[in-house]
Amino acid sequence: MKLLYETKEAKRNHGFIEELQRFGDFELIQWDDWSEEGLAMLVDKLRSGITLFRARRPEAARFLEDQGIHLANRAEVNRIANDKWQSYQLLLLLGVPAVPTFREAMEFPCVAKTADGHGGSEVWLVQSAEEIPPASSPLIFQPVVEHVADVRAYVVGTEVVGAVKRSSTDDFKANYSLGGHAEKYVLSAAQEKDVLRIARALNSDYIGIDFLLLDDGRHLFNEIEDPVGARSFYETHDENIAELLVEHLRKLEKHAPFRQEDRPK
Repeated sequence: MKLLYETKEAKRNHGFIEELQRFGDFELIQWDDWSEEGLAMLVDKLRSGITLFRARRPEAARFLEDQGIHLANRAEVNRIANDKWQSYQLLLLLGVPAVPTFREAMEFPCVAKTADGHGGSEVWLVQSAEEIPPASSPLIFQPVVEHVADVRAYVVGTEVVGAVKRSSTDDFKANYSLGGHAEKYVLSAAQEKDVLRIARALNSDYIGIDFLLLDDGRHLFNEIEDPVGARSFYETHDENIAELLVEHLRKLEKHAPFRQEDRPK
């Protein structure tokens, strides 16, 4: 199996990479050349087996799949998860409860986000139109929703392997990587049903699905993460998510309908 990271992200996620390599036979490929020529060279490196694609590069993922490379997650997951507007459209289509999302600010205060941001970066609490920040990518806007905490559910294949409740006392962003508090959380039956509805619609291999937990127990879905980080999972769970992911990938390899070596010459 191949494990693809951008160089900077490979350094930041070296612990998770080591765990994956402890349980599976992964060849780590660090790649930063996303030009047409670079992608052509990358195809040659990924010709056989499954590639665990850990970059936020939807166009590159689509190119690789078009060349017959078997990616986990697939390109369409990468495209939707890394575009908050597309994620919201999917949530609407599935009929799951979601935070209302708009392309223009409908009221103030509101939360502004870049559509392709991740990890709590490029998220602003905006009090007026004058405070809307300049951004290098399109913005989406959401109302300020009073909530107890946010929850990230970790899904491997079609199984919820755990969930983490994240909260912060001094910031409206509760991301664990930004200093938020994390604790293990058990999904309700309704929450798990909705989480799996999303994962099955995406046909994903390994994603995080985030929702806001309201004070009355209801939930509103917010974002989908691919690639998803596992730091808060390891802090709160005894299970090893790298081992669970490797088991899933081995099943994919075993049952893949179109193995590279079986392709017509």
